[in-house]
Amino acid sequence: MALDGKSAVVTGAAMGIGRAVVEILLKNRAKVALLDINETAGENLLESLKQQYGAGQALFIKCDVESEEQIKAAFQKTTETFGGIDILCNNAGILNESIWEKTVSINLTSVIRGTYIALEQMSKLNGGKGGVIINTASLAGLGPLQSCPTYTATKFGVVGFTRAMAAASDTAGYGIRFNAICPGFVETDLMTNIPVRLGQFSNLAGATQKLVEMMGTLTVSEVAEAVLELLTDETKNGEALLVLPQGKKYMQFPNSVE
Repeated sequence: MALDGKSAVVTGAAMGIGRAVVEILLKNRAKVALLDINETAGENLLESLKQQYGAGQALFIKCDVESEEQIKAAFQKTTETFGGIDILCNNAGILNESIWEKTVSINLTSVIRGTYIALEQMSKLNGGKGGVIINTASLAGLGPLQSCPTYTATKFGVVGFTRAMAAASDTAGYGIRFNAICPGFVETDLMTNIPVRLGQFSNLAGATQKLVEMMGTLTVSEVAEAVLELLTDETKNGEALLVLPQGKKYMQFPNSVE
């Protein structure tokens, strides 16, 4: 899949992995709608992108992914501006065990919500052109992170949802590929003040820190390169791509529970 002329939506786009994904999409000549709740960071990034890539290539929309109304409005504005949506990157996420219900809402519920709203425009069953949806999961979506049970649960959920949607698309003919990106520890704001984010599990921060030191950390650009692979390789559907400093690996799962 060539990205030239494609239209993409990225949530959690103002910083971290989202920002890196936005930049790699623009480098590959896609047009991108940046969705983020942080208006200042989003507007500042948009100005920087305009200088680098020219006006009309990117659009910033303040959006709370917990709001169905705001997501629908943002997708509609993207379609009006760019003529449709070919790519959705459900990337917004938090790590905070103290507010576990909000963690579930942002990390998992919003991924499901965003996907279902996007289907209304993208699915070939609804007259859409098809496309690709990439969901940001985590290493914690493939194996439990003991200091972050709720975060782990949400990322396992994202992987499972992605795989089920890929199978549904194959069977029903949505014309949409679904893949999950599962990075290890990434150099983002999510990694700062980890003990504060762990709530009742803050006593396990030392074990997590040892794991970080053992595994190493990724740059956001390395994660974005892996997202680009999932976007452009048309053979990839229902994949969970593990990305570590040591390399990438497509995970193998049983096809069914017996």
